[in-house]
Amino acid sequence: MAKTALLAAAPFILASSFTQAADDCGTVTIADMNWSSATLIANVDRFILEHGYGCAAELVPGDTMPTGTSMIEKNEPDIAPEMWSNSMKDALDKGVAEKRLRYAGNSLSDGGEEGFWVPEFLVKKYPELATIEGIKKHAALFKHPEDPDRFAFYGCPAGWNCQISAGNLFTAMKLEDSGFEMIDPGSGAGLSGSIAKAFAREEAWFGYYWAPTAVLGKYKMVKVDFGSGVDEDEFVNCTTAEDCAEPKVTMYPPSPVQTVTTEAFASKSPAAYDYVANRSFTNSQMNSLLAWMEDNQADGEVAAEYFLAEHEATWSQWVSEDVAAKVKKALQ
Repeated sequence: MAKTALLAAAPFILASSFTQAADDCGTVTIADMNWSSATLIANVDRFILEHGYGCAAELVPGDTMPTGTSMIEKNEPDIAPEMWSNSMKDALDKGVAEKRLRYAGNSLSDGGEEGFWVPEFLVKKYPELATIEGIKKHAALFKHPEDPDRFAFYGCPAGWNCQISAGNLFTAMKLEDSGFEMIDPGSGAGLSGSIAKAFAREEAWFGYYWAPTAVLGKYKMVKVDFGSGVDEDEFVNCTTAEDCAEPKVTMYPPSPVQTVTTEAFASKSPAAYDYVANRSFTNSQMNSLLAWMEDNQADGEVAAEYFLAEHEATWSQWVSEDVAAKVKKALQ
């Protein structure tokens, strides 16, 4: 009888063992990209995978092109937590089609965000400034730092790709006809510094910026509505082209920012894969975290511990109650 019961139970024992083996996390390598939001997410993933799923999680240096290429050709690292996938879309799509890679989910649920912005305190005073027509109507608010007869639009620094799109949209919206001149801030620091200066003096500011960034976490800005909606064909084929002869108005489409994994990792560790597929930040959340990192001169590891300790309501939605309990215990 006992022998019969044991034999009857054998399939369930074997099935249980197989499931456990199939979901054995083992060693997991995570690309630690060289910008703040990416290193924050990588460190959050390392902590949760290690303490919540029992993975031997390791961070390895990464950057967009070399990491994506290595994942396709060498099957490593296992996870790229924040991949701006448009930068190598064809190669990544081919890797997915050949079952080498998976798009797990969106690192940033809003996608990367670009636009023309004005300070929120200004929009509260002049609500029309939330639209491009309102900007033109109140152009005199945006004083030029060097020319009293012109108005200031702060563009993207020379040499950056966004200089092309910002310049084409400046032309398409005929901002020069309204008295604006596009100012080259010289560098990213120059651009962010101009925003900081405007807020310190409570002065008007109008220009290009992007998210997620510490700047938009520190300074409350409103993205200007061009009244056009998004025309992706126009944006891809003309707005971003240096030789675009007759640019038309379009809002910036969001850039997909995704978590990419190897197929081997996804197959070997489905529970851990489900976590990275569920893990996603809004731009507002990330802006705030990046501002905290900058103010506290925190690296990715310190910022991850801060996030896990202070934002349990966010990350606990990405995991089961059992995993959440293990992570909370490790934090203590």
